[in-house]
Amino acid sequence: MSISGQRVSVITGASQGIGAGLVDAYRKLGYAVVATSRGIAASEDPNVLTVQGDIADPATAERVIAAGLERFGRIDTLVNNAGIFIAKPFTEYTQEDYDAVTGVNLTGFFRITQLAVKQMLRQDGGHVVQITTSLVDHPNSAVTSVMASLTKGGLQSATKALAVEYATRGIRSNAVACGTIKTPMHPEAFHETLAALHPVGRMGEVSDIVDAVVYLENAPFVTGEILHVDGGQSAGH
Repeated sequence: MSISGQRVSVITGASQGIGAGLVDAYRKLGYAVVATSRGIAASEDPNVLTVQGDIADPATAERVIAAGLERFGRIDTLVNNAGIFIAKPFTEYTQEDYDAVTGVNLTGFFRITQLAVKQMLRQDGGHVVQITTSLVDHPNSAVTSVMASLTKGGLQSATKALAVEYATRGIRSNAVACGTIKTPMHPEAFHETLAALHPVGRMGEVSDIVDAVVYLENAPFVTGEILHVDGGQSAGH
């Protein structure tokens, strides 16, 4: 059980990559963590509650928030990290592709954020963070990414709208727009090619994104911000 007054974060897509890094980071900040993904394993840390489920299913969001409140009693931060990326020429996307990407990237954001914000309004505020992609702001002819822009672009707009709607009620909303990050999503054989997409000439590390989220967590005067952590991509190439 969490100690009285301990802050609690909920992290989606938490089993590997950026999500797993965020779980560790929030524990180091002293938070209890509710971590969810489809195949996440149980944690030996009593202050990490894992909940398996597909975030594209609104019932998963209901279970995650309910379990977090039952165990820890509050929700202070939600990091909407879960996301999928399918790179195809626009005319080759199938209905299944569309359903998969919108299911995780949009539906997966919608219900869990509603529930988290409702709880934050009962408390003394909170913080919502979206993990998006720098491709929203700088489409690249080498990366076919209309579905990413459609969904993650929507999240960036929603990030600002949430920030303004709840600014006077103690709830902040921010996003981190990533470049290409070294995670299990990207096989090492493609790392050199992916590194070249960034002006700095390298891929990002999980720690780069985690550090950005931690900064936003500790920045009470920052809300509605889209923080680009993308090796200079949004500046030009």
